[in-house]
Amino acid sequence: MAGWHPGSWRSKTALQQVEYPDPAALQAVLNELTVLPPLVTALEVDTLREQLAEAACGRRFLLQGGDCAERFEDCREDVIKNRLKVLLQMSVVLVYGLQMPVVRIGRFAGQYAKPRSRPAECRGGVTLPSYRGDSINGQAFTAEARTPDPRRLITAYRCSAIILNLVRALGEGGFADLHNVDYWNLDFAGHSSFYGEYRAIITRMRDALRFAETVSGQPVGGLRRVDFFTCHEALYLPYEEAMTRPSKYREGMYNLSTHFPWIGRRTLQLEGAHAEYMRGICNPVGMKVGPDLSPAELRGLVHHLNPNKTPGRLTLITRLGVNNIERMLPPIVDAVRATGHQVLWCCDPMHGNTERTKDGYKTRRFDNILGELALAFDIHASMGITLGGVHFELAGEDVTECIGGASGINEADLRRAYHTSVDPRLNASQSLEMALRIVSKYKQMQ
Repeated sequence: MAGWHPGSWRSKTALQQVEYPDPAALQAVLNELTVLPPLVTALEVDTLREQLAEAACGRRFLLQGGDCAERFEDCREDVIKNRLKVLLQMSVVLVYGLQMPVVRIGRFAGQYAKPRSRPAECRGGVTLPSYRGDSINGQAFTAEARTPDPRRLITAYRCSAIILNLVRALGEGGFADLHNVDYWNLDFAGHSSFYGEYRAIITRMRDALRFAETVSGQPVGGLRRVDFFTCHEALYLPYEEAMTRPSKYREGMYNLSTHFPWIGRRTLQLEGAHAEYMRGICNPVGMKVGPDLSPAELRGLVHHLNPNKTPGRLTLITRLGVNNIERMLPPIVDAVRATGHQVLWCCDPMHGNTERTKDGYKTRRFDNILGELALAFDIHASMGITLGGVHFELAGEDVTECIGGASGINEADLRRAYHTSVDPRLNASQSLEMALRIVSKYKQMQ
């Protein structure tokens, strides 16, 4: 990586960054972060890269999901457990239906910064900086809350550490064991019409486990633990730089704030600072591919971010919208195929299908989300490649932020439990239904 070091991005144009009123205070916080322990390990990162390489070849399937923007106040046991329950329920459906292992990557333990379309917000003649996520400023519309505070980066680090600690304990300690599947129940999800289908899958899996254990005379190994990896958008580069460390086990530098950082649509420029930072770290990386990315720039980014064609290194997360995907995805696939790179193709059917209701609520329609996903499966298959993953914004609570699904949420229901700080999320019932629909679509294609 000629000319690269963790701070080489500073010579490039860095979009969506933050101006702090006290640069010295910011530097003191960044100095503090550089000596705090890493949140993940290089060995974990390498394991994920190997699994993503298998997903790119069709031997695993990626399930990426979690909050649009984490909040410090949600660093609580119930919120964390509910989020894991949803991902576990979805993944067990996918494992059973797709007949392959699932890679679970949570949008948590670091998703505290968000890009914004406008740097400022105006209400009632008062203009203040936009809310950019809890790691930067507060959501309340006051001058005090909206002023960027560097100490929030330390709070983000600590909340991430707390969440990771609990996630690892639950993943290792039997919470995710298929024998304990009743621990994953979310009472409000049980009223949905499709929930019986999920319970039938669980019953069939339990029967198969009992049979195998009866024949062998011992428990089936490897079921007491699962791997949960983390991801976040690598948006605020000074924080990412402070968490970039050398590995004791292999040559290179790792971002040890997360297993899987990605570049969002608003900061995805070939000559930009985010691409410069990401090209040098050893983590597997993702990039969001939207309608405004040209095939030529996409080819350049693929070469730039993975010059050695390392398997599992690069995941392309397409977010095109149900009305654009049939027209725009084939040229994107052709552009990447022309590079000779094997990438993991992942569909984000959420971000391209955002709209506002007449009452001003930002929402997404279940049918549009499902429609884009179904078309993504069809288009990839018709072009002889594998759609290897899905990317959702979801919550473990009974929120009413997305319209539709078997639960029948309509526009009037949005005000009942609209809790998101930025983007609308699927609730637990909608998320589980989406997993069942993915399996149904997959089986139709066989």
